[in-house]
Amino acid sequence: MDSLLKRLRTVLYWVSVGCMSAMLCIIFMQVVTRYVFGYTYEWSEELARFLFVWVVFLGSALIMGEGGHLAVTLLVSKIKGRPSGTVLQFFINICSYIFIGLLFTQGWKMTSVMSFQTSPGMGLSMSYVYAIIPISAVLMLLYTVRDTLRIIAEARGKNSAELAES
Repeated sequence: MDSLLKRLRTVLYWVSVGCMSAMLCIIFMQVVTRYVFGYTYEWSEELARFLFVWVVFLGSALIMGEGGHLAVTLLVSKIKGRPSGTVLQFFINICSYIFIGLLFTQGWKMTSVMSFQTSPGMGLSMSYVYAIIPISAVLMLLYTVRDTLRIIAEARGKNSAELAES
């Protein structure tokens, strides 16, 4: 599973870099055409905004896979390795599952509801823009399951070590 998630991380990284690069080029083109030629393409601002939304949600999944989200770790670091630390880690993961479930269900609803609307500049169905919400939720779920399996493995390893010592 780890090798699959490492490959997924690489894909997410390069898709994010590609979207950021495209967004940078589009915004640069927009500035040049506006100030040099006095003209902007209708679709450029819209596409840059949509790419930004995708980068944010893909980046959130990517950072979740690396454990890089902002967190208060004072209590976790103080009780790590104890049974109460394991319980706290499980509680944190349960909260993550709840958040991911809400993100997926509400994102799915929003994607379905917005399928009739098209963007004014590009004529693109807005469901394509909002589809990243449930997609990122699934990606976050994969990383959270991995973290849960690690917690279980660490807890079992400790219990086996404690039994061997007694």
